[in-house]
Amino acid sequence: METNRRWVLARRPKTLVSPADFRLEEVPVPAPAEGEFLIRQHYLSLAPVMAQYVLDGGTIERPVAIGETMRGRGVGRVVASRHPKFRIGDVVHGPFGWQDYALSNGARLTYVSRYAGRIAPMSTAIGVLGITGYTAYFGMKLADPKPGDRILVSGAVGGVGSSVGQIARIMGCTPIVAVCGGPEKAATAIHRLGYDSAIDYRRGALDEAIDDHMPDGLDIYFDNVGGATLEAALNRMRQGARIILCGAISQYMADGKPVGPSNYFKLVYANAQMKGFQIYAFADRYAEAEEALADWIASGRLVWQENLLEGLEIMPKALAGLFEGTNVGKQVVRIAPETAT
Repeated sequence: METNRRWVLARRPKTLVSPADFRLEEVPVPAPAEGEFLIRQHYLSLAPVMAQYVLDGGTIERPVAIGETMRGRGVGRVVASRHPKFRIGDVVHGPFGWQDYALSNGARLTYVSRYAGRIAPMSTAIGVLGITGYTAYFGMKLADPKPGDRILVSGAVGGVGSSVGQIARIMGCTPIVAVCGGPEKAATAIHRLGYDSAIDYRRGALDEAIDDHMPDGLDIYFDNVGGATLEAALNRMRQGARIILCGAISQYMADGKPVGPSNYFKLVYANAQMKGFQIYAFADRYAEAEEALADWIASGRLVWQENLLEGLEIMPKALAGLFEGTNVGKQVVRIAPETAT
């Protein structure tokens, strides 16, 4: 009998997530009941917010239970189906967890990909052509960019940020400035991802660096980091600026009280807006985002940036590694070759 490998939560971490918090199990591959289908996963997604799933549920979902399969999105092909809308061979992405095979009834943010595996690799269904790309798309929609708007993006070479800069260019923003960590990421931001310049926050003096790159201030700040970077951006708002709160990686695993902006009242003086958003609130418009992103890819105006790792065994270590800031682009783990089905 074929087995299904899966990672389950072995203990609840108190601060930083570590590989010792998870346990790899082998169980039989499940068979779909009426109204269900079975997916053989090929790629699994990793994102910093997933660390919160095992702590407090990330504030939007219940925490993963001890002994439960670790939560996360994946993409693969349908290998058995008793569901009228999902056919064998379909490329499907959804919240399938850290495992080789997953059963689904097609509910809860599960979709057949129209473009991944066709105009771009299958893995992009959990990247630029999936929830990650939709987050960049709708975040920029909320920013309401005008041609000539000056935009600053933190986490600029991560999963979401690697698309935000390119979308900003498509929408006419200039200059487009990245905040990222290290010279390799800075070079990638400029030479591949559409940014005009890049600030290496590891060099310190972030306030002065923003002034150097954006002497006239900023109209849009797309925040994936929070903390000190958010405060620095609030100090450099132009009149009518828009601050988009997408992520806060600096705070997800913070030991102690999260750091919030002490200078928030600058929003009043700048007649500015600060908006947070949850990507699941846009679920009824995902097709719109997928269509736009696919069109931009097909026309050569949008490229995808992935950091590809290999093997289901590496998942816990790879999640912990996200907080070391080493990934360039969307973090993806291949757990089976696409020829496996």
